[in-house]
Amino acid sequence: MTISATAIAFFAEFKPARALRWIFAAAVFAAMAAPGAADARIARVGAYDGVWNVVFATQRGNCSSTNSVPFTVFGRRVSSAGGGKVTGGIGRGGAVSVRISVGLSVASGTGRLVGNSGAGRWAGIISGDRCSGTWQAARG
Repeated sequence: MTISATAIAFFAEFKPARALRWIFAAAVFAAMAAPGAADARIARVGAYDGVWNVVFATQRGNCSSTNSVPFTVFGRRVSSAGGGKVTGGIGRGGAVSVRISVGLSVASGTGRLVGNSGAGRWAGIISGDRCSGTWQAARG
């Protein structure tokens, strides 16, 4: 194997500080070239972040009269804080929309969060019965 004079000259002039600057510049350029990828890695703290205890009250249908479920809010996403599959989101003004599924039971809800509390309406099919009602939430 032979090494060219150009490669030897390159490594002879190698300076760690210069290499680090070059690597940093390449990383900045890559982040600017793909801002969506860089933004996806940055966690955004939201005004509603935390664990929320949500109490569902049934007004129509043959479902349990009240049920309490914890949700987690991070940024603009709502997820389960224990049991069931919860998906949803929160708008800038606190408007919230969620979908909950546990086994064959499915419900959707909408409402609004303000400060450390919230309220809204829900509807779904719980254990085969069509039900609907209201919900109230408190953070913490």
